[in-house]
This record gives sequence, C-alpha cells and structure tokens, in this order.
Amino acid sequence: MQGKHKEAELYGPTIQFDPSFSYYQNRSAESIADEFLQNGYTTVRYFVVNENNVNRELVETLKSRGLSVWALVLGNGSYSVEGFPSDWPTWQMELLTPVNDGYYRFSPHSASYVEWKKNKLADLVRNIPFDGIEVAEPYFPEWEGINRGVYGDVGPLARAAFQQQYGLSSIPNFTDPSHPDYYLTNRELYGKWIEFRVDTVNGFLNELINGKGGVRDTRKDIRVATWSLAIDAGDDSVDKLREIQGLDAAEMISTVRPDVHFLQTHWPDWMKSQEALPPTYINQYQNFVDQIRAVHPDIPLGVQADIGSGLWMVKDRNWYNSLGQVALDMGFKTWTAYEYHLGKYMYEEAPKPVAIARPHHDQVIISFQKRIDESSAKLPGSLIIMTEAGEIPIAPEHITVDGNMLIIQSNQLPKKEFRLRIQHVTDTPSYWLYNKEQTANVIIEGTVIQVNKKKK
Repeated sequence: MQGKHKEAELYGPTIQFDPSFSYYQNRSAESIADEFLQNGYTTVRYFVVNENNVNRELVETLKSRGLSVWALVLGNGSYSVEGFPSDWPTWQMELLTPVNDGYYRFSPHSASYVEWKKNKLADLVRNIPFDGIEVAEPYFPEWEGINRGVYGDVGPLARAAFQQQYGLSSIPNFTDPSHPDYYLTNRELYGKWIEFRVDTVNGFLNELINGKGGVRDTRKDIRVATWSLAIDAGDDSVDKLREIQGLDAAEMISTVRPDVHFLQTHWPDWMKSQEALPPTYINQYQNFVDQIRAVHPDIPLGVQADIGSGLWMVKDRNWYNSLGQVALDMGFKTWTAYEYHLGKYMYEEAPKPVAIARPHHDQVIISFQKRIDESSAKLPGSLIIMTEAGEIPIAPEHITVDGNMLIIQSNQLPKKEFRLRIQHVTDTPSYWLYNKEQTANVIIEGTVIQVNKKKK
C-alpha cells in the first residue's frame, strides 16, 4: 500500500499553497487539510517562502488526513531573509540594472549560498515529514532580460567562475554594441557563456539534491521534482530559454535524476486574463515536452499554471479542471497551480456544504468547499432542524466555525437522522488577497442537508 501511495504522489491534480497568506491564519491545521480534501486534492505542494519558518504541525496534520505533501522551495532567491546568516548580502546576483522589487536574487556561483541552501533543504526533509521536495525557479533572470536590464548573474562571482572554467579574462558585454566582446559580435565567447550558465543551473540543483549532506543523502526515501520554464514564444522558444535563462530541461533531468519534472508556465503567459489564455495554451508547450522525451521517454511530467497572482488574470474552477484534461491528453501525469485560495472561484462561488460528519450523537461537523464566516453562521435562524413536529432553530452558543468547518455541539440534536436547513452563511472576503471590500457570497437560499444518526 505504501508503494501505491508513493506512486499516487506523481499523478493527478495537485495544488500549491502558501500558509503565510491570511486565508490560512486563525484556523486549525485540521480545517486547512479538510478544505483541500473537500476540493478533491490528495497531494498538495507547500510553498516554503523561508526555510527558517515551516509549520511542522500543519504538514503532520495534512499527512494524518491522507494528503501527500511536497515542499516547494525557490532556487534563485527568497522573498524573506529573516533568520539568514549575516553574510547573505554577499550571496546576491548582480544584474545589468539593479532591481528593488522585494525579491532577493542569490547567485549559484556563491559557494556560501549553495552550502547554506543545501544544509537548509537537508534539515527540512530531516525534521519535517515531507513526501517530496522540489526546487522551483533555479534559473537565471530573465525573459527579454538583456533588453530590459533584468539579466544576470553578471557580477564578480559569475565572472570569477567563468574565468576559472574557461581561462578567459572577461564575460560577454551586454550593453555596448561597439565592444569587441559584445554578445552579438563575439559569438564564440557568448556560446561558451550560454553553456556555462546551463551547467551552472544544473550543477547547483545537483549539489542540493545529490551532493554530500544534501537532500538524498539525508532522506533516501524522499521524492524529488525538478522544475523548468515553458513559454509560448515560437518554434525556437526551447533554445531561447536555454540561451536567456540557462534552462535545458533534458540536461537538468539527466544531471539531477528526479522522479518527476515540471514545466512551469512563464510569466508572459500566465499574466494573461482567462479570456486571453484558454486552458489549451499548454498545447504550445509541446516543443518542450518533445525536447525532454527525446532523451527521457519515460519520466513522469507535470505542468504548472498560475490561477491568481494578479486580479486581472484569475482563473475559475472550470478553467483549471479543463487544463487538467488538456494536460492528460498531452501525456502529462500531473499538474498544479499557484495558489489555491487565489483562484477566481474564491471570489465568485457561494459557500456550499459538501460533507457531513457526526462523530458523536451531540456533534455534527459540516464541511464547506471554502472558508466561512462564523458571525453569519450564528445569526438567528441560520441553522434550523426540520422535523415532522416542526422547525427548531439551533442557538448561536451551540455553533462554532473553524475555517471551512461548521461545528454544532448540542445535546438537543435528534438522536436519529434529521434534515437541517442552512441559511445566511457567507464566505470571508476579509481573508482574501484581493476584493476584500466585496460583498460576501451567501449560501444558496433553501439549502437543506441530511444529517444521519451516528454510526455504531
């Protein structure tokens, strides 16, 4: 059974989640697990914003409910440096034009950063029972980076590593077309630079995963996924990403030997609105699949989408389900999206009860597909027991809410099965990332559920 469970971790729909968002605060880990399950997920991907701050209890609870949990970490930087060593500024990449966007970009040429990252990932899988680990975004920045100035690493760490590998005194020039080593002029030098960057990305990942004291050295049983980008940018987009961002998926897989490889939707694609980006867009990633399959015909592949990083491009439930079908048709084994509570369904769908449990005669737990508001559930007449003798409202003091779970605790509940009418219950705009001032969605009028008697 354990073997079958581990195989199942590589297949079907999964979802990414970042527990640092407000949506996951002020509720139990049990309710978070329950909400994922009620939405049909059996595998979730825990987005680790900072390796120093990971919720072990949450991971353990998710697993206790039967969910497989992957740790998803970032490779080329961090949104938070809280608790980092004091020398972390020396790890940073240098770009053609400095960027101050709240993301700290670290150089894979920094031996200190690589060693720190490897130790952190080893500690992560040693101390927290993740089923798998994946390093997303291990690449160099950035699409059209030379023209936009967001291109790196071109700092002293990269220059020294390039000189050591090739014995050359300089790297390509990216700013002066009259320079003899301008990247479009000295093509031989630029070609070596491209290969150097591909080798660097793959060597960095290999050290984290397969190096001494790394992930696999620490946890022999851990599942590993590698990630690379895909983009709809023409027939030569595979070569463009290799040149611009140091990504070669087939070489990455050969080097790291992962259990599954993901193609991550690049930002020029995911930033489009739902209307402009039909779920069939991943058909345009076939060239990336072909490049991998030519070398690795059997490795399971996954694809990642974005369903709500910007309000203008939120994607609804039907869109994501359709993406999954397209992925299966293309031969992908699994798919995922960033991030669970950012989907369009959060802003549009009314709360609805999807599961009813009665662990005790005097307790009923009603699970909704999304987080609900406790004050709305406690309004007069929100919960009414319907019997042949008449209707009995449940008093507010017998009602509590934990995330997506509405809990009734009362010795006045009928011992046998009964019907329960639910009204007034709303969702929780204050916990959303966007549309916090939106009028809350209300449960459909006339919602009635059947509560069975407790099983012996």
